[in-house]
Amino acid sequence: MTYRPRQPSIFSRTPWWLLAIGLLFVLGLWAITNDTGYSQIFRALSGGVLTTIWVTLVAFCAATLIGLLVALARTSGNRILREVATFYVEIIRGIPVLVFLFYVAFVGAPAMVGAVNWLLQPFDTTITVRQFDLVWRAIVALTICYSAFIAEIFRAGIESVDRGQLEAARSLGLSRWKCFRLVTFPQALRTILPPLANDFVSMIKDSALVSALGVQDITQLGKVYSSGTFLFFETYNVVAFLYLTMTISLSLLVRLLERYLRDNAR
Repeated sequence: MTYRPRQPSIFSRTPWWLLAIGLLFVLGLWAITNDTGYSQIFRALSGGVLTTIWVTLVAFCAATLIGLLVALARTSGNRILREVATFYVEIIRGIPVLVFLFYVAFVGAPAMVGAVNWLLQPFDTTITVRQFDLVWRAIVALTICYSAFIAEIFRAGIESVDRGQLEAARSLGLSRWKCFRLVTFPQALRTILPPLANDFVSMIKDSALVSALGVQDITQLGKVYSSGTFLFFETYNVVAFLYLTMTISLSLLVRLLERYLRDNAR
């Protein structure tokens, strides 16, 4: 008699955590659509969703570009580039995001405005610190902070590629740029994409810190609305609902991406 392994039941394969999250989402959506108080709060906070998405997208795209450049410097054969890139990564990663946000907004921004005014001297033109919008100060801060973390993701992906393949490509006469573009990067991408997507989800949550500068994102609008109506419980329920909708949706997409990459790697 041949042994047949027992097939897992539907009950054991059901993702109960996902069903619980779905139930919370349905309850939140029901409250927003049927309760007048929650509906007013949602309308008051909905404008902050676009600000949150805008800040996150711009900062993440810029951080990804800078992170790739820093990672290439960290894996470079030039020791000066490696040391400078490592110094950048270690310093930035050691500073809390909120502290760095304040530093860029109130120390870095005046310094940058002063540097720009010095460059504009021949044109008899000046700008003021007030013209440096707080939204852009927040974007600059998030970009610099996350570029250090993303640089480590790229570095780990690049170093995961077998050195023998690079040596074989070099022996065929490919330049360093072609080796990176045709051999290293396509293989590293499988390792890079999932943690990179997770960093995007983390940046959505960390974008709430820009409310400390008065940027009109979801958190700031919630703070203003609750202080005026004293509906703290209801307001922050909606704030949490909006953030959870964005982050959990993206987290599920990341899971699907990881599964797709894992299946194609077989």
